[in-house]
Amino acid sequence: QVQLVESGGGLVQPGGSLRLSCEASGIIFRVNTMGWYRQAPGKQRELVATITGAGSTNYADSVKGRFTISRDYAKRTVTLQMDSLQPEDTAVYYCNADIARGGIQYVYNYWGQGTQVTVSS
Repeated sequence: QVQLVESGGGLVQPGGSLRLSCEASGIIFRVNTMGWYRQAPGKQRELVATITGAGSTNYADSVKGRFTISRDYAKRTVTLQMDSLQPEDTAVYYCNADIARGGIQYVYNYWGQGTQVTVSS
């Protein structure tokens, strides 16, 4: 069984910073693209940032210049450093990963359980 376990959410004031982490565990052949998505109340889940197995990154326009995604290949973790947080960043943040199991061709998509980020004064 594969699990994505997130940590690091919480309450922060506008302009503050938070750091989210996600670790993939289980029987894994290789972790491909990892990323973060978020879902605010009454809205659809949206992409925040992704990072490929080769290290290429992609960000939503709304977070460019404020958020930084990185990963540790050995530890199978992905981190989202969030700076200059604003109330509109309030959402449940979900970790996502494409993970190969049993061989490079057997790739499955997984989601974490979500972690709440609240930006409020």
